[in-house]
Amino acid sequence: MTAPVPRIAFVMGDPAGISNELAARLLADPAMTADCATLVIGDARILALGEKLAGKTVSPTPVAAAAAAPDAAGAIGLLDLGHGDPAAIRPAEASAAGGAFALRNFRTGLELARDGLADAVFFTPFNKYALKLGGNTYTDEIQFAADVLRAKDPHAEFNILGDLWNCRVTSHIPLKDVSAAITVPSILQALTLADRCLRDAGLARPRIAVAALNPHAGDNGNFGREEIDVIAPAVEQAKTRQLAVEGPFPSDTVYLRARRGDFDAVLSMFHDQGQIAMKLMGFERGVTLLGGLPVPICTPAHGTAYDIAGKGVANDGAAREAFKLAKKMGASVRRRRG
Repeated sequence: MTAPVPRIAFVMGDPAGISNELAARLLADPAMTADCATLVIGDARILALGEKLAGKTVSPTPVAAAAAAPDAAGAIGLLDLGHGDPAAIRPAEASAAGGAFALRNFRTGLELARDGLADAVFFTPFNKYALKLGGNTYTDEIQFAADVLRAKDPHAEFNILGDLWNCRVTSHIPLKDVSAAITVPSILQALTLADRCLRDAGLARPRIAVAALNPHAGDNGNFGREEIDVIAPAVEQAKTRQLAVEGPFPSDTVYLRARRGDFDAVLSMFHDQGQIAMKLMGFERGVTLLGGLPVPICTPAHGTAYDIAGKGVANDGAAREAFKLAKKMGASVRRRRG
């Protein structure tokens, strides 16, 4: 018997940026949708704008409810919520209308995943300010997603570039608070979660490098003791749990080693420590994963690109990679669900 294909909730993002164009480019390519069942969540009128910009034609099957969406490989359904009035959207402008459109789509996709009707969620880029204008009260997408999904397990944001993953101990907090938030338990939790997500993406035994916090990995305590007192002990405990972990390594060289293939992932201590390195190596190919939730949530690592909105020149490389990851990890979820 043929294994069921992953069901992807394809969430349309901010309509004032390049999200519509990216959606049309991906959905019009049979190579992207042939190995999954895709349910587009948004508005047919907004999708039509993307088709015009991309010079592509998408022919989804309209569905009145997600449960009626086609579940076969290559199928593309459209759950048209009818809430995206093109007249209310100005290209390259963050607005309450655009934010509310993306937020409702996202909530709907998450609810479908929570109810077992989607195995992964993919979304084209959001704009955080527009989301706030549209009614979002959360500081970032991952906590919003966790609450809608009623997630109880640890979760975190990952950045992925090809075969290289970046994870982090702390994320959206002030830099002055980072050191206090770095503890043996927080590092162990981040490493355990990273190992699990990498395995779900197909790696049998992920190799994870741990970055130091201080310059030159603290220089034996001259520039700080976090490496000696916290990070190194956490690495040793992770090894006793049979995780393939090494470090701490100076953060100004560890990404060079990872890029050449020494490691599958790097655990950074704070947000920009890893983000700067990853975006320099491949901004137009980077993927963001919200991992550790009941289903994987994937999106391009770049933003809404208001500067090129409406010009039909968007690079869809990162969106393609994010959609591929959603399919791969969604297949793992579908197998677990049976």
